[in-house]
Amino acid sequence: MSLYNFKKITVVPSSKGFIDITLSKTQRKTPTVIHKSYHISRIRSFYVRKVKFTQQNYHDRLATILTEFPKLEDVHPFYADLMNVLYDKDHYKLALGQINTAKHLIDNVGRDYTRLMKYGDSLYRCKMLKRAALGRMCTIMKRQKQTLEYLEEVRQHMSRLPSIDPNTRTILISGFPNVGKSSFINKITRAEVEVQPYAFTTKSLFVGHMDYRYLRWQVIDTPGILDQPLEDRNTIEMLSVTALAHLRSAVVYVMDISEQCGESLESQLSLFNNIRPLFNNKPLFVMANKIDVMSKDDLSDEHKKIFEDLETEGIPIFWTSTVTGEGIMELRQAACDKLLLHRVETKMKGKKVEGVMNRLRVANPVLRDEKARPAFIPEAVLKKRAAMKTVESATVCEDGSVAMETEERRKTERDLEVEMDDEYVLDLQKWWDLKDPSERHDTLPEIWKGHNVSDYIDPEIFTRLEKLEHEEELKEKAGFYDNEEESEDEEMKEIRQMAAKIREKKAIRLANSHLVRKVKKAKLPGKTAAENRTPSKMMNDLGELGVDLSTMEGGHFRSRSKTRKALKRKRDVSMDTTSVARSSSRARSQSRPRDESGLRDTAMVQKARKLAKISQRKIIQMGKAGESDRHIPVAKPRHLNTGKRGIGKTQRR
Repeated sequence: MSLYNFKKITVVPSSKGFIDITLSKTQRKTPTVIHKSYHISRIRSFYVRKVKFTQQNYHDRLATILTEFPKLEDVHPFYADLMNVLYDKDHYKLALGQINTAKHLIDNVGRDYTRLMKYGDSLYRCKMLKRAALGRMCTIMKRQKQTLEYLEEVRQHMSRLPSIDPNTRTILISGFPNVGKSSFINKITRAEVEVQPYAFTTKSLFVGHMDYRYLRWQVIDTPGILDQPLEDRNTIEMLSVTALAHLRSAVVYVMDISEQCGESLESQLSLFNNIRPLFNNKPLFVMANKIDVMSKDDLSDEHKKIFEDLETEGIPIFWTSTVTGEGIMELRQAACDKLLLHRVETKMKGKKVEGVMNRLRVANPVLRDEKARPAFIPEAVLKKRAAMKTVESATVCEDGSVAMETEERRKTERDLEVEMDDEYVLDLQKWWDLKDPSERHDTLPEIWKGHNVSDYIDPEIFTRLEKLEHEEELKEKAGFYDNEEESEDEEMKEIRQMAAKIREKKAIRLANSHLVRKVKKAKLPGKTAAENRTPSKMMNDLGELGVDLSTMEGGHFRSRSKTRKALKRKRDVSMDTTSVARSSSRARSQSRPRDESGLRDTAMVQKARKLAKISQRKIIQMGKAGESDRHIPVAKPRHLNTGKRGIGKTQRR
């Protein structure tokens, strides 16, 4: 895990953006309404609050920048040198110093104008002091324009830097450009570094990760280095020099024996000797690459002598090819093992080991007597071994195990897998111990009719079923299930039939009532005319329901009385002959008003009108629009386009 995460550094705004953010926040987060009629102490506190809020806002943002940017004295020397190469250490420190100075100046401005505010004796003077304070703060920030732009560029570049942990297990790849460094890291890690047939394809540090012996390793691909003095090297080359100087790692120096990189083997050896001081106290390996183009035997005697001299100095040489993959894994394994031993030796030389060794005690077991105490082997195992000795070609090993080479030896699943290769399919059901071997591969239903089959599995199901069938037979013989209806008499049968008819009749009437209820309208409250029911119809209905009415022949059934005929009124002779003649028949009744329809008397009409007035009272009092009022929408909602903007949405503005 990397020690530093430069991607979390907050974005540095420009000077104009800085001012806009701070002033808009002051406008949104502080009160905005003040009147000259207010008490002077209230006016002063109003403007003091704005000055202090702006000063604190500037202070917090500048302090965030100073805190999140790494300090060169606190970071690892590798990162300190890397930032010096990329961004110029002096320029970087000067930029952070200017930001720190601007923070203190803004604090002083806020403090001074807060003191001056107590001398403001009117709203105008307090307002001018506030404007002067905010103006001076903004002027200070405008002067930091170039500094803020530089820090933003540094932040963007640092966020793109690879996450390198200087203290973890690391393999560092170096050498001339275009010798195969990027191809090597692509082979041994999960990285995808660009590979092209020209020099300086890699212009920065690239990191890949791999696993070896259950440990995480990081492999760093460095840009190519040219054979020239240190002061003449450019920024890209200095990245490699910085990594070689500060990272505790195993170094793999790559050499192109085919000389396709544009440099001879003598030049590559000269560069190796030039940067060799950077390899001190690090495991070193030489990778002779591109043997697919030119093999080791095709080298001239002078070139062979170069590698022989390196081997005599104790530097291991690996002949590799990144195209065919030859020698790549051997080099990786040797580099990792050597680096692990080197890290352990380095820790043993330190002072921390003494404190750890003092707390450790190593126990060495010693024989207490000469008595032999062999391992215990169960008797059943011994009998099986003795029986297996009788089999031909069975050999007993020194430890007592039996090695069978006969046909009786059962093939294991591994043997079958090797024999069948791609056609092998693991089948565990063939070893199931069932009464019927043909049922081994039957499909087992899990869900049947919505129920889990395993919930109903009972190994004794057939035994219990036989007991249940036997019990049922005994019940049938005892007459447990005999029909009780045969014992009923004739009277009971008639009662049951009559009850069935009554239930059927009730169901029919209920259905008819539902149909009538759907067809007929709701009845108005009040008296309703009784349905015409004649005595003969009622007697028929009761007879169908089973009621005997033969004994009630002489009974009195009241029917509707006959209406008396209306007497004809004689024409009044004294009536005016000029009046409109009226018919002597009964006049047709006048239709009632709509608001009185359905109401049975005048009291009910008055009550309905009173309730209507009460329901309209709220609409009348509040002046609200009723059902009959027209709704004319506002063409231009002026209330949405005027006034001070709030914190909410601005999509309508």
